[in-house]
Amino acid sequence: MKTKNRVIVLLGSNIRPEENLNKALDMLAEHTNIKACSRVWRTEAVGSDGPDFLNMAVELETNLDALEIKSNIIKDIESRLGRVRTVNKNAPRTIDLDIILLNDEVLDGDVWKKAFVALPVSELQPNLINLENGSSLKDFAEKLKSSTKVELFDDHVC
Repeated sequence: MKTKNRVIVLLGSNIRPEENLNKALDMLAEHTNIKACSRVWRTEAVGSDGPDFLNMAVELETNLDALEIKSNIIKDIESRLGRVRTVNKNAPRTIDLDIILLNDEVLDGDVWKKAFVALPVSELQPNLINLENGSSLKDFAEKLKSSTKVELFDDHVC
């Protein structure tokens, strides 16, 4: 029997974001057990002049590993919601799903660099420690909140 994995996935959208975040949550629930959700944060688009993004993080429980989650769930959801990949990786998008943590292992270092990742993930994993400097994700996210244009969009959680 496969062990249960705890996975933190970041969801982001800047094309019909409210609609697409909700649809992506529904689709994730078809394949996994959603244990918790962060609030929704609005941030400026990074690397493009596109509209602001809405971002949130979800904690999932699944028997799948990271590769299986990407190939069996994430690609399917992004495809079903009309995600178009272009040369510009920062282009506007209907939905973007990224695995950030798998069983407390950081798979995406942007959690320690970018507000749109750190803020929602810190709500689910506030005590995650940066092994390079010993700071907690909660403390790092608080610093980013004061130095980055970011605002709480919706405090409703799923």
